[in-house]
Amino acid sequence: MKYFKILLLFVPVSLLCRFFPVHPLLNFLFPALAIMPLSFFISEATESLSLRIGPKSGGFLNASFGNLTEIIISIFALHSGLVELVKASIIGSVLGNSLMVLGTAAFIGGMKYKTQRINRQAIEFSSTMFLFAALALILPTLIDIVKDSGHPDRFSEKISLFIAAAMLMVYVLGLIFSFFTHADLFYTGKEKNIIERKWPLKQSLGILLVCTVLVAVESDFFVSAIEELSKMFRISKFFIGIILVPVVGNIAEYVSSILMSLKNKMDIAVEITLGSSLQTILFVMPVLVFISLFFVPMAIDFNIYELVALVISVLIASRVSEDGKLNWIEGVQLIVVFLVIAACFYAV
Repeated sequence: MKYFKILLLFVPVSLLCRFFPVHPLLNFLFPALAIMPLSFFISEATESLSLRIGPKSGGFLNASFGNLTEIIISIFALHSGLVELVKASIIGSVLGNSLMVLGTAAFIGGMKYKTQRINRQAIEFSSTMFLFAALALILPTLIDIVKDSGHPDRFSEKISLFIAAAMLMVYVLGLIFSFFTHADLFYTGKEKNIIERKWPLKQSLGILLVCTVLVAVESDFFVSAIEELSKMFRISKFFIGIILVPVVGNIAEYVSSILMSLKNKMDIAVEITLGSSLQTILFVMPVLVFISLFFVPMAIDFNIYELVALVISVLIASRVSEDGKLNWIEGVQLIVVFLVIAACFYAV
């Protein structure tokens, strides 16, 4: 917590940089560092609110606001016409959570505890949802590849809107399944007292409101610096979107999952990482598809590199955790897979 408070200093620093000329790298770095603590406090405020309204309603609240920072950054990117960057950040968020973050949590926790057990039923549910989500992303891309040139672009847009609506429906039904009708399959008894410090209701609402506004401002600065950074350092916007942007938007999930693994609460760490990945595909992406209609319509069609990486991450994350146990060597394997994919994306 105290380290994130220190990073809040970059909020006024990034604002000052709008009035004084600085290096393009700093124009990118300062807003990114400012967004990280703001994202963390949004997550903390949401968690605190969820504790006060009950586990079921709180679960829905977390599911709705868990990726708020990522959505705000993506909206500004869509406004700037950076559609491909937004799509890359969606895939990058899934890769980062299911490979790098889960791997780091398993490795760090595994160095302290020989074996950490996880809820197999919850993993099976997440794996099934992952396969559905991957299928929903792959099919539109295959249609786009094999269709003849006589189809108008409007065709892809209509298909994307239908798929986005279907994914949102499955997401909501999945929440009902996990929080209401089959909650006993997911509750392990370890979820109590995740947060030692509860903020008062008014404080939680105030922090959530202020941080959301500041994230919106910083996201505008962050996105506007991407173009110049890409040209100056000859880094593709694709790489920035798939590797760098997700780190900024999902830092709260990264820190929380690692802290949970150190407390031998790997169930919660896995729930955070895989749950965030599912939220990104089944909730964030469909929402952005509909929001994009106000800017540049975003079709659900990804390049072959993104799809292969997505399928690999889904299969490996499911395979590693399907036995209900995680250890440090499995964490290393997940991290290495992510680094290999990142290196390939940098080359692309």
